[in-house]
Amino acid sequence: MPDAPRDAARPGLEPGTRIEVRTGFDRSWVTGFEVAEVTERGYRVRRRSDDQVLPVAIDARDVRKERKNTMWWI
Repeated sequence: MPDAPRDAARPGLEPGTRIEVRTGFDRSWVTGFEVAEVTERGYRVRRRSDDQVLPVAIDARDVRKERKNTMWWI
């Protein structure tokens, strides 16, 4: 299945949705974020620990809905 276009938002990720963001360092997924705004360029993301919105939009391919069970191997 081909990747989604860079500017396509994933369905169901509305503002306030808890999400995981893929890091640029090792491409792992990290929790602790929520969607602040959906834009044509991707998502504006809010860090839940201090309520700060990150200064750049995050590509839709690097955002996914937060998983309930973060220990996926169980």
